[in-house]
Amino acid sequence: MPLPLAELLSPALLDRVFARIDASREDMVGLARDLIRIPTVNPPGDAYTPCAELIGNRLRPRGFAVQYKRGEGTQGDNDRYPRTNVIARVEGNRPGPCVHFNGHIDVVDPGHGWTVDPFAGVVRDGRLYGRGSCDMKGGLAAAIVAVEAILDERLPFHGALEISGTVDEETGGFGGVAFLARQGFFSKPRVDHVIIPEPLQVDRVCLGHRGVWWAEVEMRGRVGHGSMPFLGVSAIRGMGRFLSLVEQELHPKLDARRTRMPVEPPGARASTLNWNSIHGGLAEGYEGVPSPLVADSCRLVLDRRFLIEEDIEAVKAEVVELLERVKQERAGLGYTLRDIVVFHPTMAAPDAPVVQALDASILQVLGRPAQHIASPGTYDQKHVSRIGHLQDCVAYGPGLLEQAHQPDEFVIIDDMVASAKVMAAAALRLLASS
Repeated sequence: MPLPLAELLSPALLDRVFARIDASREDMVGLARDLIRIPTVNPPGDAYTPCAELIGNRLRPRGFAVQYKRGEGTQGDNDRYPRTNVIARVEGNRPGPCVHFNGHIDVVDPGHGWTVDPFAGVVRDGRLYGRGSCDMKGGLAAAIVAVEAILDERLPFHGALEISGTVDEETGGFGGVAFLARQGFFSKPRVDHVIIPEPLQVDRVCLGHRGVWWAEVEMRGRVGHGSMPFLGVSAIRGMGRFLSLVEQELHPKLDARRTRMPVEPPGARASTLNWNSIHGGLAEGYEGVPSPLVADSCRLVLDRRFLIEEDIEAVKAEVVELLERVKQERAGLGYTLRDIVVFHPTMAAPDAPVVQALDASILQVLGRPAQHIASPGTYDQKHVSRIGHLQDCVAYGPGLLEQAHQPDEFVIIDDMVASAKVMAAAALRLLASS
């Protein structure tokens, strides 16, 4: 028979689970180092399969049923760079709620400025360094050890525990969580609660994130001779006029908007607009004497982060209105506006079961109340919510968000241990809720 709630969350049992986690400290660091040493750089999506297999081979001897699911047909998937995901599940004694820990295995390019080898997993001064140590292989290792500590107690329980290592989060998650969500891996009745150990600090529960609209604007003019620009129509000048209108009129409006979402850092509680790139005229990288041409094309990519209070159609309309003004002001100018990606804001309720379980566990382990925050950028919660229609999903994990994607990226080992205890206690609370 499964243990009743009082026993499943008894101080003695939790002390034993926590002691197992403390004893697994070096093993946890070793697992994280092994994950870091597989350079799963995205793009292009290197070494996904061996990284997924490392996780699967670790979990299968613990009694997990392990599946590998390739995101066939998704963006970037091919035989050279297969989008290989791993999903592992262990069943309790009887049916009941399923608690799922999801971590992405892809990392961004290390870039320049490192003082240590980004794929060596260097341990120094209580920190584990390496690309992905913070975002988010350290968190994934902590979640795995947390679940193992529960299983090693051989507790009879209702329900199931799942761990997944998924791909492509850094480029939208289409071959990872989005692909799996379409196949029912992040929906009821299979899964009830999802915790994503993103690096948002050990005492914070991330309820959700702002929305994002990426789009390409192309201003089109008419080619002409550079010595007689009045006989052409400069797309670059047209784009300059558009940028000026945005700066003068749209940015002040965005700066004045505020959200009720507890976004961190506080500056991201306003609407924001960033220009990712701009290109006009001759192709980039050209060497030599340029041709004397009036540019008939100028393209930019915009990154608009919008609030849960904003409507996406109104967000787009603000940009279109300014583009239309430029078009009307200058004869011969035209434009196109192409969506690249749209993800709507999402936020779990502060009283959702997974939030309450993490809140109580943070107070128990750390001795201080949890902070509720929201992320300025998106992560895979968007797919769990949007495709899986599962709202009991949040991010919680070790690491400092400002360390993500930085040179000399690191995670504090004490935080990995503490977060593993929080995740173990939260999982027990959720399993005991049946």
